[in-house]
Amino acid sequence: MNAHDFSATRRRLLAALGVALAAGPALAQEWPGGKTITYVVPYPPGGSTDVLGRNIAQRLGPLLATTVIVDNKPGATGTIGAAFVARAQPDGYTLLGTTIGPQAIAPHLMGKLPYDPIAGFEPVITIGTIPHILVVGAGQPFQGVADLVAAGKAQPGKLAYASGGNGTILQMQGELLQQQTGARFIHVPYKGDTPALQDTLGEQVQFMFAPAAAALPHVQAGKLRALAVTSARRLPALPQVPTMGEAGLKDFVVEQWHAVFAPARTPAAIVQRLNAEIAKALKDPAVTALADKLGITLVGGTPGQLAALQKADSAKWAKVIRDGNIKAD
Repeated sequence: MNAHDFSATRRRLLAALGVALAAGPALAQEWPGGKTITYVVPYPPGGSTDVLGRNIAQRLGPLLATTVIVDNKPGATGTIGAAFVARAQPDGYTLLGTTIGPQAIAPHLMGKLPYDPIAGFEPVITIGTIPHILVVGAGQPFQGVADLVAAGKAQPGKLAYASGGNGTILQMQGELLQQQTGARFIHVPYKGDTPALQDTLGEQVQFMFAPAAAALPHVQAGKLRALAVTSARRLPALPQVPTMGEAGLKDFVVEQWHAVFAPARTPAAIVQRLNAEIAKALKDPAVTALADKLGITLVGGTPGQLAALQKADSAKWAKVIRDGNIKAD
């Protein structure tokens, strides 16, 4: 290729790039063009991910001048729905409204999955976070985290903690507590958070890390005792209860997040439009009221912030799972 040909080729490439860049905003404005968007929830109907996702979808439709339908694809701790979206066309018409589990925990537990939790998706926006409360039954003798840890060291394998199942964020916190303190507890997995909480109330197990919204009414009624919260700051509803950090544990900020992802290679202009419109939906008074009821702190933020959050949590829980030799069911 001579200099003239090279220069001509370079001009054509630059021109094509310019057209592509100019087309980005135009594409975002033309999309979705009235075509239906499917918002996949990888859990059964009725849970917090589903309820909040449906409310966001209802408001996102008018903002995009189209219809957004929710499609529940539960199973395998949320990985079936995640795999479906990872395989979908990257055109902005299929979204995943999911949680930390399928995107940062399950991949380290379940062996080879049919999707890459990071490379297989474009992060769109963080919906919100849910803090947890370390609770014991009212009849238990433990008044603080130090008491519980001391008992777990003095009687290793005697005290039990409940979770909503193997591989859940609730189990991960119990494992993290053991790894950080050297205490040893028995993990009792249940089929969901509700039966786990019921047996903690009934003192069939000694403690659990429970979602704040689920545990709070029982703490306020005196049926459970809150030893600490896993958020970075104390909860306004429980100002007297310390954080895990204040209780002496370092790097124990644990919050379950809800977020929206699109298939990998979805055009950046569409991702940005989705981010902007979902951010508007999160400011809707009905959505904020529902989030308060569910105990979810709405977040928003950029796709890059969600990507950083996912990568950090994936690395954190990969280490906990590896060090604890935790296996899936």
